[in-house]
Parts: sequence; C-alpha cells; structure tokens
Amino acid sequence: MRRIAVPVLLLSSALVTACGGSSTAGDASAQTSSSAAVPSGPADGELVVELVPGPGEAAQTYELSCAVTPAGDLPDPAAACAQLSGQPDPFAALSGDTMCTQLFGGPQTARVSGRWAGEPVDLELSRTDGCRIAQWDRLGALLPGPTG
Repeated sequence: MRRIAVPVLLLSSALVTACGGSSTAGDASAQTSSSAAVPSGPADGELVVELVPGPGEAAQTYELSCAVTPAGDLPDPAAACAQLSGQPDPFAALSGDTMCTQLFGGPQTARVSGRWAGEPVDLELSRTDGCRIAQWDRLGALLPGPTG
C-alpha cells in the first residue's frame, strides 16, 4: 500500500502546483501587480449631473471636478464646489419616514453620480415635495435651473 500512496500524493502535489494552488513569492507578486492595474472609477471630487428640465425634454449633462481646482461645464464650478464642501454629507438620501409638505416645485429631475469624500455617489433628485425641493436647493450651484 505504501508504494501506491506515495506516487499518488506526489502526483496530486504536482497537479496542485501546476494549477496555481501554490503560493510562491513569484505568484503573489504577479497577483499584486495585476490588481494594481484595475481602474477604480472616478476620482474623488468628480461628479456627473444629468438634469432633465421636464417630461419629454432631453437630458442636459454637466461635469464637475473639485479634485484640485474647480472645473467643469457648470455655470459656476467654483460655487458648486464651495457649496458641496460646506456640507457634512451633501448627497445623503432622504429618510424614508420623513414627513414632507405637499408642495410641487417643478417637473425637473436630476441624477448625480461620481465620487465625493471617498464615497460613491448615485443620487436621484426631483422637486415633487417640500423635502425634495429642500434637498435640491441644498445642492445649489450643482443643479442649474430653478431654486426655491
């Protein structure tokens, strides 16, 4: 029985090594360098705003970068960056149990995506009630169009 067990163990060990089951230093460095080449998405402070003025109207897309120097195609990128920087969590979602006044602020909708303060941003906005109007207005210069 010993003669059979040893060759089987050696063969299985060789197969595991050949299939990448061994963790040699060379394998680890290859894995590290390949994972470093994977892009991580938008840089911190880079946002894309899609604004829809009303039903049936084409979306307007704006880009904003607050990473180094405020830049982008918003009417006032510096004001947008300053307004966002002055808030602890400008892209916080509304709480589901918040009671809102039943006001209609307009048909505009928007979606903001990107990265802010190290966190991903994906926020949908509208002006369909008092809470959503206040949320829209807090983002100010980031959302060109009507306020308050």
